[in-house]
Amino acid sequence: MPMNASEAINFDTHKFVKNLTENGFTEQQAEVLAEEQVNLLNSNLATKANIEKTNAEIQSLRQETKANIQSLRQETNAEIQSLRQETKANIQSLRQETNAEIQSLRQETKANIQSL
Repeated sequence: MPMNASEAINFDTHKFVKNLTENGFTEQQAEVLAEEQVNLLNSNLATKANIEKTNAEIQSLRQETKANIQSLRQETNAEIQSLRQETKANIQSLRQETNAEIQSLRQETKANIQSL
């Protein structure tokens, strides 16, 4: 059930009309202004249904965000594992190449020494 603006914010239309008529408005003008004020207030107040809908949307976005974060974690961890394995393979390959180069230089050096 929609909430009456005067109940929601304690808007006293009688006092509003009385104040306007005491300050030069006709009673009809004051009543129209009071009615429009109530309409304005009612159209700008959030209802319980509005708040519940917003809360449901927030909860849905939270769950979606958590799922996205979890998915990103998994993807990141998989990428890190892949990079680790690739790095280990590159290091192993570099070791083998370096050892082969060292062996070749040793043999070359020995041959140079023996030829002197």
